[in-house]
Amino acid sequence: MPEELGTDEFLARPPGVPIIDVRTPDEFAAGHIPGAVNVPLFSNEERIEIGTAYKQEGRSPAVSLGLRRVGPRLEALAGRLLELSGPHDSRLHIHCWRGGMRSASVAWLMETTFGCRVATLKGGYKAFRRWVLDSFDIPREVRFVSGLTGSGKTEILKHLADLGECMVDLEGLARHKGSAFGQLGEASQPTQAQFENALALAWRATDPGRPVWLEDESRMIGKRVLPEPIWNRKQDARFHVIEIPEEERIAHLCEIYARFPPAELEAGVEAIRSRLGGGRAKAAIESLRGGDFAGTCRLILSYYDRAYQACLAVHPPENITRHPFQKLDPRAIAAALIASTRPAP
Repeated sequence: MPEELGTDEFLARPPGVPIIDVRTPDEFAAGHIPGAVNVPLFSNEERIEIGTAYKQEGRSPAVSLGLRRVGPRLEALAGRLLELSGPHDSRLHIHCWRGGMRSASVAWLMETTFGCRVATLKGGYKAFRRWVLDSFDIPREVRFVSGLTGSGKTEILKHLADLGECMVDLEGLARHKGSAFGQLGEASQPTQAQFENALALAWRATDPGRPVWLEDESRMIGKRVLPEPIWNRKQDARFHVIEIPEEERIAHLCEIYARFPPAELEAGVEAIRSRLGGGRAKAAIESLRGGDFAGTCRLILSYYDRAYQACLAVHPPENITRHPFQKLDPRAIAAALIASTRPAP
């Protein structure tokens, strides 16, 4: 009999053991365990057809219909799973939506017919989603890297991780840099569920006994929403505000964004036209068309800086530590942050 595992055990599989998601392609696209491979037992249309038969005719007719639909391709499905199981260990972790018939039937096939060592996920993907949402309630000390746009917060966070600190890259997981220009150079954003799935794995991968560093974000990163428990942690967290001269920030923004096509940059300006004001937006676009990206940055920062200062002002002053630097050197700033937060001997 295939072994049934809880979510923690299922995820903590030995290296090289694949997670196989036998749900439909549509279910998988909506959200899945990061790293899982989709080997669907039924197509999207077949699942609807079988579900309708179950509701209208009962379990036995629905099972019979499922067998008829999947029968002709069982050999191909088993061959794909054998490829994924590896030539030596032949181990698979398989799940479906609720840990029901789909995963159980595929697990039985692979174990009894091909001798694979198979484990299924108790409660299926639905149980994994509960595990994901519960992850954000785990108590943690959170430290936010804050600062005006262009202060190099993302790069500083990466160096914090390189220097041994616990860090979760919210923008990397959301595939968005958090501004009107944040989608430039990024792949399409994941679904909300998939963002939460990846965030939960990253959150649990850090040491719960140590502080975790996050970037100071708004509630929405592009179109993805921070889970409420993490957002609420901002109310009593400590903010480490990186203060960098404007020219350093502009140079950094030029380095990141000036390589993109002018039309894409112009679309970013248009997205915040109402907040910039018509005159400032027009001047920003004229600077872009004239090849003066630094001038465009200066105009846009006038809006983003005000917005940032207003957001920071809602937090108690005693929770804010300011770190002034004359030069944007992310690694040196990361090292200085670590030194400033280290307990006194």
